Amino acid sequence: MNYRDTIFALSSAWGAAGVAVVRVSGSQAFAGMKSLIPSASPLPRQAQFLRLSDPRDNHLIDQGVVLCFPGPASFTGEDVVEYQIHGGMAVIRDLLQVLGALPGHRLAEAGEFTRRAFENGKMDLTAAEGIADLIHAETEAQKAQALSQIGGALSDLYEGWGARLKRIMAHLEADIDFPDEDLPEGVLASARPALTGLLQELREHLDDNRRGERLRDGVQVVVIGAPNVGKSSLVNALAQRDVAIVSEHAGTTRDLIETHLNIGGFPVILVDTAGLRPEEIGSDGQEGIESEGIRRALQRAEAADIRVLVFDALSLPSLDCHTLRLLDQNSLVVFNKTDAPCSDIPVIAKGRQVEVSVKTGRGLEQFIAMLGQMIASLIGNRETPSLTRVRHRTALEECASALARGLGAALPELMAEDVRMALRALGRITGRVDVEDVLDVIFHDFCIGK
Repeated sequence: MNYRDTIFALSSAWGAAGVAVVRVSGSQAFAGMKSLIPSASPLPRQAQFLRLSDPRDNHLIDQGVVLCFPGPASFTGEDVVEYQIHGGMAVIRDLLQVLGALPGHRLAEAGEFTRRAFENGKMDLTAAEGIADLIHAETEAQKAQALSQIGGALSDLYEGWGARLKRIMAHLEADIDFPDEDLPEGVLASARPALTGLLQELREHLDDNRRGERLRDGVQVVVIGAPNVGKSSLVNALAQRDVAIVSEHAGTTRDLIETHLNIGGFPVILVDTAGLRPEEIGSDGQEGIESEGIRRALQRAEAADIRVLVFDALSLPSLDCHTLRLLDQNSLVVFNKTDAPCSDIPVIAKGRQVEVSVKTGRGLEQFIAMLGQMIASLIGNRETPSLTRVRHRTALEECASALARGLGAALPELMAEDVRMALRALGRITGRVDVEDVLDVIFHDFCIGK
């Protein structure tokens, strides 16, 4: 990327629409606007309806609304122009071709507008990631989390921790580098309680059951059970469409089938699996395909956030032992085919068990409500900011490890180095790590060189 270039791109979606928005950012944005509209002088932040013409042959591109935003008070921090034109593909292509022919203009690369906003200090990395999450949000809960992140919920938390680390490190550095100056006594001893408190807060933040990541990526719900218990029928009923083939023959579902749902406002990845017949694992030929499907089903069930264990009520009092073996606190037990006369249904998961008939729809609402409650419990409290990416978790784990080492250091030099490493790990999340910040604290808190 060359940040001296003026970039442009279609900011609205491709395809015919009532209105399309083309955004331009860079030092030549206003000059390009003047080329397209030589007779007008659009005022900053005021919408004007104007004619856009190709400066090469003066042919009319379109009539549309033009907005200009002088930097640094713009999204990217640079001069920005937005053209709101009619959303026909011919109009869009014409404007993009004309902009591409202007001096210093080029088509933007993926994410380059937001990257320039970050580079120009308009947002940190967590806010930039929040924008990407908001664009892809499919549920209300995902939207709320993304808006919170854009609003600075995560960056405020991390920058607050960073400010405390900078102060601790500044005191340690001053004690090391300026031993003859008038500094407080016992810097090393006073740093330990501060680091201990911060480390405790950080560990509590990490111990969040991956709720932010689950909310962003989708809660993994795996439907599993013996052949012909109605797993695929249950998945189809939840999706309200035929996503899986239903047959009375065992082994019809041989691979994992995923469908994305919105349950109670939460994103869910619902997975249908092959019927459990572990004795088939290792088979050859056509049976080998089913064998691989069973192996994948068991593997996916082990990694699932929630397991829906489906049993055939008509086979009672016996229960499939392979399915029963997967029962744990994150399992929801479903007894299917209860529309027909069956034996008394045993309670094997109190509070997490439901009787349904996929054929008649009996019990499905109760099942969905129970599944929604389990998902909400898994996501937990959303009032406090949570980690949304593996990148955040990895950096915070490095930060916590460095702080733990620092607490065991016998010398200020060793503690200062560990605090410095912790600060760098924390700064990688927001993208803001600056030695000048530490120097500011040193010279603010101490009379160095008086």
